[in-house]
Amino acid sequence: MEEIRFSEHSQLKIEILANHGITIKPEFIIETVRSPDKLEPGEEDKQIAQRRLDENRVLRVVYREFNAFILIITLYPGRRSRYEKD
Repeated sequence: MEEIRFSEHSQLKIEILANHGITIKPEFIIETVRSPDKLEPGEEDKQIAQRRLDENRVLRVVYREFNAFILIITLYPGRRSRYEKD
């Protein structure tokens, strides 16, 4: 299984979200990338993995695959009503 690395920005986002009362464990982020509920292509060879966070929100993780590892670029919660339209 490929190694998953967190960018400095994604680590900062985890802290910022925690300061706003949204605690997201790194294990949940990794699981979102490895087994997403939904996967979308992003810009510039990036992928967006999505997984249900709670009743009203999803977690969206933007990442890029390289030969040796996967780099998590950023992550953000979003409203299920916005991202689960299909």
